[in-house]
Amino acid sequence: MEVPDSVSTALADRDLAGATCLEAGAGVGNATAGLLDAGAEQVYAVTDRADHAAGVRERFPDDDRVELLEADLRALPLPEDAVDAITAHALFNVLPNDAAAPIAAELTRVAAPGATLVVDDYEPMPPDSPVRQLFGVENAAAELAGARPALTFYPADGLRRLFGGHGWEHDRTRTILEPVPWTESHLTAHTAEVRGHAKSLPDALGQQLITEAERLAKSTGSSDEGRMYSVAMALGE
Repeated sequence: MEVPDSVSTALADRDLAGATCLEAGAGVGNATAGLLDAGAEQVYAVTDRADHAAGVRERFPDDDRVELLEADLRALPLPEDAVDAITAHALFNVLPNDAAAPIAAELTRVAAPGATLVVDDYEPMPPDSPVRQLFGVENAAAELAGARPALTFYPADGLRRLFGGHGWEHDRTRTILEPVPWTESHLTAHTAEVRGHAKSLPDALGQQLITEAERLAKSTGSSDEGRMYSVAMALGE
């Protein structure tokens, strides 16, 4: 089972043998694959996106250890104390700001006393970074179209404090990827997001944002920059 190095590194120091786990924001199921590889007995893969759900089904078609939950992370269809370990791999950077706190509260609700939490995300990049400038254009397009940014990058201590307010005790913080490889395909995908948001904007404004995103993506090509971190915490008994 193919597991990205960043996921393997984030989970390497966790004891997950026989654990019931939850991947918050399943995406393509990378953390689910990592949890199974680490010995998890069951994984709830949670996503509210139909395309991601289809990808998880395709990736784990006959694995009865994986249960796909198509649900909002703010309202999980699970009882209290249901899971022993939770991962949130590259989740919080794609959440609107007002979703972070209720999701942290809901993940805490379903976690058993003594549970492990592993949150992996990207440190904010410096203002002069061309990749950050492209993300800034994407955020501008998203805010103009839907009144909220597409991306939010939290420093590691920010997410540590968020969950600390819900009773999680910090265990360790480590770097799992540095520099981060932003490939041409990554930048193309973010440019496509700008085009999507621009459809609901006045033509002149939308085209201006698209032109700037395309310029930044083309001039950058690809870039190795930034840091991805992993914060591990434990829920008090």
